[in-house]
Amino acid sequence: MALVEVKLPKMGESISEATILNWLKQVGEKVEKDEAILEVATDKVDSEIAAPESGILEELLVEVDEVVKVGSIIAKINTEASASSQQKTEVKEEKVEPVKESSTKTTAEEIARFDEDGRFYSPLVRSIAKEKGIAFSELQQIQGSGSNGRILKRDLESYLQKGGSKSTHKTLTSASTASYEGRHEIIEMDRMRSMIADHMVHSKHTSPHVTSYVEADVTNMVKWREKNKEAFAKKHGQKITFTPIFVEAVVEALREFPLINVSVDGNKIIVKKDMHIGLATALPNGNLIVPVIRDADKKNLLGLTSDVNDLVNKARTNKLKADEIQGSTFTISNVGTFRNIMGTPIINQPEVAILATGVIRKKAAVVETEYGDVIAIRQMMYLSLSYDHRVVDGNLGGSFLARIMDHLEAFDENRGIG
Repeated sequence: MALVEVKLPKMGESISEATILNWLKQVGEKVEKDEAILEVATDKVDSEIAAPESGILEELLVEVDEVVKVGSIIAKINTEASASSQQKTEVKEEKVEPVKESSTKTTAEEIARFDEDGRFYSPLVRSIAKEKGIAFSELQQIQGSGSNGRILKRDLESYLQKGGSKSTHKTLTSASTASYEGRHEIIEMDRMRSMIADHMVHSKHTSPHVTSYVEADVTNMVKWREKNKEAFAKKHGQKITFTPIFVEAVVEALREFPLINVSVDGNKIIVKKDMHIGLATALPNGNLIVPVIRDADKKNLLGLTSDVNDLVNKARTNKLKADEIQGSTFTISNVGTFRNIMGTPIINQPEVAILATGVIRKKAAVVETEYGDVIAIRQMMYLSLSYDHRVVDGNLGGSFLARIMDHLEAFDENRGIG
């Protein structure tokens, strides 16, 4: 028998673990190389994991709702199994004898995989019970919502939030124990919102955030787009938005200030030679995701436009792949989409800076002419840059932001459409 190990692949520089959502294949089923066999979730996106080789799925090593570290073995595939052995395996279900627990066992450390009734306790449930000091006898009284009454993470969350454990503990969601007076509606965070919350708190704990602001006159950019958007779409089959122009300006500024395109590893500054630009994108359910334009510095405006449109469409239809939301070196968040004039974005770890672009509005502004200063109606917008003050000081962060402004203001109104 030749067994191939299926490991949880690396899905991003800042992603160290994933939650098992659903096994698409079961033990005994035939799988093809590169066929999806399970779904997982990270703090950024749901993704499918493919089989590394063809064969028969021999063993599943993790359960649904388990949190698994990157690189962990999650399944095994028998690459020598034939179709006939598959049929035999399908009708033969391995019976696992429950581990009998002594009635004297009461501590969380002694929780076994099965109880006297044969109910299974996953490694995730057992580790949470141990952490929260839930005795085995107490765990057995919790009603599970999983298959055959199996306890899931959400069952423990609900139990702890209701004050179930006799031991002192904090709830899994760090919910407040304060009482509420008056009329309220309590909404549980969905899985993705909970992961985003953890990611944001982690970023604030990791990086001391500083935010700088500039106001840019983008009149020429707006005029160019208005004049050329129909011709651009007709010629290239792509809708031109302001986003690829923002990406283009960021790339130019990163070339001039490479110490913004870095990450931090202890006392080391890792300077990235690639420029992969993340785009914070709002999903229909209100959550955010960050698809990535890879090698943005090697693409012209048409290439950037094509990537932006493709990634945003995939994000909004939940079709992004794991490699399309990983590896960004700098991120842009367009708060102008929500008609906000400016924002104070939170750094997308392990990056050290993030740009927020505000809404573009007509304003009266002072314009210098050869005849003197005049008041004119101009298209203006705020740009804000949050940066990691451990490695980016005010001079570097402020100068980088000013160069982005310079590039946008210098946009050539007579530029061709390619």
